[in-house]
Amino acid sequence: MKRAVSRRMADLAQSEIRAMTQACAHVKGINMAQGVCDTPAPPLVLEAAQRAIREGRNVYTRFDGLPELRQALAEKLARYNGIQADPDTEIVVSAGATGAFHCACEALLEPGDEVIVFEPFYQYHVSALLAVEAVPVTVRMESPAWTFTLTQLEHAVTAKTKAVVVNSPGNPSGKVWTRDELERVATIAKKYDLFVLSDEIYEYFLYDGRSHLSIASLSGMAERTITIGGYSKTFSVTGWRIGYSVAARPWAQAIGVVNDLLYVCAPAPLQMGIAAGVIELPGDFYQELARSYQQKRDRVCEALAEAGLTPLIPEGAYYVLADVSKVPGPTGKARAMALLEATGVAGVPGEAFFSGPEGARFVRFSYAKTDEELDEACRRLKRVRW
Repeated sequence: MKRAVSRRMADLAQSEIRAMTQACAHVKGINMAQGVCDTPAPPLVLEAAQRAIREGRNVYTRFDGLPELRQALAEKLARYNGIQADPDTEIVVSAGATGAFHCACEALLEPGDEVIVFEPFYQYHVSALLAVEAVPVTVRMESPAWTFTLTQLEHAVTAKTKAVVVNSPGNPSGKVWTRDELERVATIAKKYDLFVLSDEIYEYFLYDGRSHLSIASLSGMAERTITIGGYSKTFSVTGWRIGYSVAARPWAQAIGVVNDLLYVCAPAPLQMGIAAGVIELPGDFYQELARSYQQKRDRVCEALAEAGLTPLIPEGAYYVLADVSKVPGPTGKARAMALLEATGVAGVPGEAFFSGPEGARFVRFSYAKTDEELDEACRRLKRVRW
């Protein structure tokens, strides 16, 4: 049949995150499946976007973003991440961190290129790789600390390997990578001349005194690392879709061409809102963010443990994987649906984040919720014992 979806679509399916969100809406439950981040946005950020609209900042921007935002990001990257980036040639503002990641994949990968991802992985990373006909190769991390060895990583490298994906703090694991772990990736990347795609969207969500380290700041890594970031989560504006990538000039130019093709530009007034937040919000805003989310983490982990759903305590981000082996069902999806039916709380089946059978043990919950809604979810979870 000539009229059919493309061959590439055969490898893609609707995200389980979206599917569980729809299932939750159907029963009018509490959506802890999707990281919508429905906590309040900083008024300063909202007011700057509104002001930009009133002042007529409503037309196309340059394909790689407004100069105000790129300059603000360059200063923040130097201060917080230890990354020196030319705001005019090495930063590309895109349609969210997911858009930035997809542009990087489209710009730098060929069909058949192998890309190493660490399991558990973020489903959208794998989907983006499949969409450009790259081949994900998994390195399995061992729970509960989600550790891996240099030997494991090196065994995954073949003549076709082009890149490694790093996600710290991690989704769904909440893993915050140590310097030693990032150095292992850097060793392999330099030895085999690989790109590193580093997704750092949760860089401010850090618990128990941890700090963030960008792999591009390590010796010899800036030239081969594409750092992906954004403020959708940090400023609770996930619907704005403002993310960015940072890379050496040749890679940034290629990524910018793809960004122009796919998105033209990110929304102009929303870029101004983000720029204002990056420039004007004080350091204690980020400290309070980490403190409040650590409290949310502790509350939901306590509720899960009381319900008999052992949580793997996250070190960062705002997700927790819970062991749902006691819940009836042959698959993670069946167990997630059983949980939704019993409690009205939606999570994401673990199969979305694992390539093998281990995923059936887990469901991922997002605690990026208002305190009131999170408290209600915890009450519902505690009412059921598994």
